[in-house]
Amino acid sequence: MYGIHDLTLFVISGLLLNIMPGPDSLLIMTRSATQGWRAGSAAALGIGAGTMVHIFAAALGLSALLSTSATAFTVVKWVGAAYIVYVGIGMLRAKRRGEADARADEAVAATITRLPYRRIFFQGFLTNVLNPKVALFFLAFVPQFIAADSTSKPLAFIILGCIFNFNGMVWCNGLAVFTAFASARLKVKPLVALWLNRATGGLFLALGLRLALAKQQ
Repeated sequence: MYGIHDLTLFVISGLLLNIMPGPDSLLIMTRSATQGWRAGSAAALGIGAGTMVHIFAAALGLSALLSTSATAFTVVKWVGAAYIVYVGIGMLRAKRRGEADARADEAVAATITRLPYRRIFFQGFLTNVLNPKVALFFLAFVPQFIAADSTSKPLAFIILGCIFNFNGMVWCNGLAVFTAFASARLKVKPLVALWLNRATGGLFLALGLRLALAKQQ
């Protein structure tokens, strides 16, 4: 249908690619571990929304600009790297609520200031949509499952992209719930959660620098 072929292989490959760890998974797990599964799901939904932007951009041919224009790729790359570094710095600077009173009440003092779900959603969205590597991934991966003689290539691209994103959302939300459940079962202390947040911030800094040094391929 619409020139789509090897759909089963596409679904399996997509699931395996979604399972691979990356900045998206790190953000979801950190938010779930520190604020519960709803926060992790908010990040996952933001990531999914960002993925849809890439899907429609690629279907309309806009993402092809990133693969052919060095200037466009560089601009998006630097903006995305700057935002990822910004998020990482925010995590590194995470403080315990009422840190000045830590000696009096360590359990309360070690509670991380909670971010609103709306802000977490936009963190996930911007982290994904400002990464040009995601756009290039869709341009390289999805067309392999669309026949060369298809008369509805943009529609086929959107259908496959939606399938990929749906599977990704199932995985990401499952990861959010599992991480929150595991954190509760292991009784992760607030102070441990704080340092988990900061450690993830350090990883985001590294990922941002890696993106900044990435070359157009």
